[in-house]
Amino acid sequence: MSITSGIVLYIIIWALVFYMVNPLWQTSQHEADDVVPGTPASAPVDAKLALKAALTTAITTVVFGVVFAVIMLDLISIADINWIEPPSQR
Repeated sequence: MSITSGIVLYIIIWALVFYMVNPLWQTSQHEADDVVPGTPASAPVDAKLALKAALTTAITTVVFGVVFAVIMLDLISIADINWIEPPSQR
C-alpha cells in the first residue's frame, strides 16, 4: 500500500466513523426548550464537534490499524473471497 492509498483509506474510514458518531449526544433545541427564532426546533443546542472528532479519530486509528495489518500481511486476498465463478468456467 502506498502512502497515498493509506491516507485515502484513513480519510474514508474517518468519514464513515464520523457519520456513525455524529448523532450521539445530540440535544435538540426543542428538547432543551431553547428554540432560537429562525431556526428549526430540531437543530442541536451544542453539537460537541470537538469531542466527536477526537472520538472519531481514536476509533478510526484502531480500525485503520486492523485494516492495514490485514492488507499488508496478506491475511485475506482476492482469491480467498472469490467464490463467484464466471459462467464460462463452470
